[in-house]
Amino acid sequence: MGTYIIFLAALVSGLYPSSATAVQTTGDIELFARKTTTIERVVVLPDQIAEKRTVWVTAYSSTPEETDDTPYITASGTRVRDGIIATNLLPFNTKVKIPKLFGDKIFVVEDRMHERKTENVDVWMATKGAALKFGIARAEIVVLEE
Repeated sequence: MGTYIIFLAALVSGLYPSSATAVQTTGDIELFARKTTTIERVVVLPDQIAEKRTVWVTAYSSTPEETDDTPYITASGTRVRDGIIATNLLPFNTKVKIPKLFGDKIFVVEDRMHERKTENVDVWMATKGAALKFGIARAEIVVLEE
């Protein structure tokens, strides 16, 4: 389960009375602040970052020299498309961000790399030219919780 952020600053600053209580429900923390005639409810979502690690980021395309004999089918059995990454570091269907290179875009692990690639993430691109232009970069990936 993720790390929860509690609005401690709100309690300290007096926005909520000190008699407010926190109740844990199915994945959310609810903070109830009682006033004279109303009840206010603030839902705090769990932190979605499961892990961060620095890896080599490269790119590949669906060309025979870069893939196996089924260049448009991923190792997980899906069709290649924008947002797919190949890596041996994470299970299939893991969601990942690469903020330094792609901002808030979310990628999904659906393909694998050669077994010698142990600290790499390979981003699928539509053309070989785009993949070559991307090159290689060292960047932090953010693994998101399910």
